[in-house]
Amino acid sequence: VQLQASGGGLVQAGGSLRVSCAASGRTFSSYTVGWFRQAPGKEREFVAASFRSGGSTYYSDSVKGRFTISRDNAKNTVHLQMNSLKPEDTAVYYCAADRSLIVTMIGRPSHYDYWGQGTQVTVSS
Repeated sequence: VQLQASGGGLVQAGGSLRVSCAASGRTFSSYTVGWFRQAPGKEREFVAASFRSGGSTYYSDSVKGRFTISRDNAKNTVHLQMNSLKPEDTAVYYCAADRSLIVTMIGRPSHYDYWGQGTQVTVSS
């Protein structure tokens, strides 16, 4: 599967932004899709994920209550709605997908086989 991330940009603190991940392929619903982010000089960190099939969602503590992940399997797209953005949310955001990921590994970047190219999100103070 090929992933294409889009929707990043510059926003003021407290604002909102939505990033999207479009996927190729006809069995998108069978993939777990995750969002990760990486700030300069920092490791890539888990943000949110939508588990395959049933679509259970998971969030890191740092974004819980502010970010919402949703998926549209008919359009092969996953969105990450980001509200109440903070300067510390500034990073390159990547979407990733995997068919066989188990839920306990959902936050581990190394367990995802497919990655999009990333989209920059910058939150100004």
